[in-house]
Amino acid sequence: MSTTGKHPSREEGISSPTLPRATPSLRILAVAPTSFFADYGCHVRIWGHLNALMQRGHDIRLVTYPSGKERPPIRTVRPSLLRRWPIQVGSSWKKIVLDLALAPLVWREALRFRPHLIYAFLHEGVALSLPLRVRGLPILFDYQGSLTAEMMTHGFLSARSPSRVLWHALEAFLDRQADMVLTSTAHARAFLVERRGLPKERVHILPDAVDPHMFRPRRPDDAPFLDRLAARLGLDRSRPVVAYLGLLAPYQGVDVLIEAFRMLVDQWTHGPRPFLLLMGFPFVDMYREKARKLGLAEHVRLTGPVPYDEAPHYLRLARVAVAPKRPVSEGAGKLLPYMATGLPVVATDTPAHRAYLEDEGYYAPPDDAFALAEALHHALTDPAAEERGPRLRGRVLARYTWEHSAQRIENAWSAHLPHLSRNPRA
Repeated sequence: MSTTGKHPSREEGISSPTLPRATPSLRILAVAPTSFFADYGCHVRIWGHLNALMQRGHDIRLVTYPSGKERPPIRTVRPSLLRRWPIQVGSSWKKIVLDLALAPLVWREALRFRPHLIYAFLHEGVALSLPLRVRGLPILFDYQGSLTAEMMTHGFLSARSPSRVLWHALEAFLDRQADMVLTSTAHARAFLVERRGLPKERVHILPDAVDPHMFRPRRPDDAPFLDRLAARLGLDRSRPVVAYLGLLAPYQGVDVLIEAFRMLVDQWTHGPRPFLLLMGFPFVDMYREKARKLGLAEHVRLTGPVPYDEAPHYLRLARVAVAPKRPVSEGAGKLLPYMATGLPVVATDTPAHRAYLEDEGYYAPPDDAFALAEALHHALTDPAAEERGPRLRGRVLARYTWEHSAQRIENAWSAHLPHLSRNPRA
C-alpha cells in the first residue's frame, strides 16, 4: 500500500474533496522524541498529521530518535549515534539519554530550516523546543496524555517514589509552555483548562483520524486473499473473529481482555466458538503464556507486530473489534481503523471511547472482565450489529479523516497565531 497518501484505487462512492486551507504554506519543524516510525497509535497520529499537512502544501522536517523506520513522505532528521538502540515503548532512562542527544539536533535544524512554527509531540518534545523561544518561534503542542501517568503505567515511577513530585511539577510546567495545545479528547482539554489553568482559547480538541480508503470494509473480491491470510494464521473462517490491534500492555487492558475471552468461550452456545486475534507488541510471549494457562491456546492467536500497511487486511478478517484500554487521560486512536473498516466495536466505557462511538458502541466498565465478556457476547450475537458498522464508518467519513485533522490544525493556528495566516516570515 502507498505510504504517501495517494492510493491507486478508491472505494466506489467516496470522494476526496480538498478542504479549504486557512493559511499560506508554512515551514514546520516537528519534534517527536520517540522511535518514529513504529506500528502503533502514537506514531500513526504523528505520521497522519504531518503527512496531511504536507499534502496541503506545508514543508515539514521531523527531528526524531535514531531508531525507527522511515515513513515517506515525512523527511526525518536523526542523531547519528545510538542507532542500534531498540525501539522505546513507554518510559525508561534510555529515553532521557536519547532526548539529550536530540537537543543539539533540534537547535541545529531550526537554524538550517528556518521554520515558522515548531510542532512538538509529547512533553519531551515541548522541553526540547523551549530554547527556540529565543528565536521567536511559536510552539504547537500535541498533548497525548499525562507524562507522570504514563511513567506510573509503565513502572518507571511508583506512587511512593520520592521523585514523583518533581516529575509532576515538570509536567505541569511543560503543559503551560506551548502557545497552543492540541488534544484528542474533551476530557484532556478540561484537565488542561481547569487543573492547569490554561486559557480555553489556547487548547483545541483535535480528534484522532484515519485514512478511510486504506481502512475499508471487506469486499467480495477480497475473499481469496483473506482466505490465504486466514490459512497462514491458522484461522477457521467459520469461527467469528474478535480483533484487537495495538500495543500489548496491561494499561491497554489486554490482561482483562484475555480473561474476558475465556469466559466468553466457556459460555458460548451459538455455533463455532469465537476466536481472538491479538495483533501488536511488545509483550507477545507473556500474553501467549497467559492465554495458554487459561486454556485458550486454540482460541487465541498472537501475531506479534503487524505492519501498519498490512493492518487493514487483518481487520477485514474480523466480525467485531475490541478496545479494552484503561486510562481515561489518553486518546482512543485505535477505534478509527475499526470504525473505518465497518466493524462493530466493543470498548471500555471511557470519555474518549464515548466521544467516537457515541450510542453505536458496546460498552463495559474498565477492568471488569465479566462485563467485557458480556459486551463481546452481545456484539457477536446482536442481529443489529451489522448495521452499526456502516454507521460508524459514515461517522469517520464525515469527521475523522486526516484531511479533516489538517484543516482543524490550520484553523487552530490561524485563530490563535494570526500572524502566521497574514504574513509568515520568509
